Amino acid sequence: MPVLAIIILNYNRADLLIDCLKSIFASPHRCTVQVWVVDNASQDDSVALVQQHFPQVHVIVSPSNGGFAYGNNLALRRLLRPWQNSNDDPEPEPDYIVLLNNDTIVPAGTLDALVAYLEAHDDVGVVGPKVLLPDGSLDLACRRSFPTPEVALYRMVGLSRLFPHHRRFGRYNMTYLDPDSETDVDSVVGACMMLRASVIREVGLLDERFFMYGEDLDWAYRIKQYGWRIVYYPTISLIHYKRASSSRVAKQSIRAFYAAMRIFHRKHIAATTMPPVNTLIEIGITCKELLALGSNFFRPTDTGRISRSF
Repeated sequence: MPVLAIIILNYNRADLLIDCLKSIFASPHRCTVQVWVVDNASQDDSVALVQQHFPQVHVIVSPSNGGFAYGNNLALRRLLRPWQNSNDDPEPEPDYIVLLNNDTIVPAGTLDALVAYLEAHDDVGVVGPKVLLPDGSLDLACRRSFPTPEVALYRMVGLSRLFPHHRRFGRYNMTYLDPDSETDVDSVVGACMMLRASVIREVGLLDERFFMYGEDLDWAYRIKQYGWRIVYYPTISLIHYKRASSSRVAKQSIRAFYAAMRIFHRKHIAATTMPPVNTLIEIGITCKELLALGSNFFRPTDTGRISRSF
């Protein structure tokens, strides 16, 4: 029987976390499941509630909030260290690992279906489901192309929004495809991203230079460099509660978003791009950041969640 480790990162959202855990344990699984909650120095009662209501869950309490990559890596290091069966480590080493947001609801059978897909496709390193927003619409981040200069340009100037069904202009979120079509993608979203444990050993952990955005895209880029396929598998789905688009978000979150874009560009794109184009890309990112900050200033006070993907 395959072993699946579920990693859920949490920061000050006990309500969402408890609902997520309830959905995971609401029905039995066909694989052996280990659940790990990493708490990024929450100030609420998240840890106490998990320990009270879900004693079977492994809890890692971080002394500081180092971001999404940092928090998930705390659990990944525990799971992927050289395994020694002992009284302190009684559980088996995982075959598969899924990163799961605390603001998701997992329907029965979803995780089993993802495991079964990887079991049946040896060349697939990562698989992600169809991710739906509470209103039933598609979370566009669940299937993406890498932000090459061309793809990023279409997104920045708005062509991807004006012509979402155009095969060229709609490449970033692959909006030209039927949401129910299984397809190879450049990346799925870190809100629900299942990987082979062996792939993580091969490629390495999440890059902790990314604080809150882009780390899943960076991971996918590195994984594909090793020759693994990444697949969007819409036969199954889950619900992802993201912040309302009309709510104001913290200025630090907007800056982290665009900082992630710069890190990804400089790490993976800049070396193979002409210097004048790199300069234009950096200017474009800065202009978009300033526009986002200005637009955010006039929005209502934040009442929702912060989306974590670009």
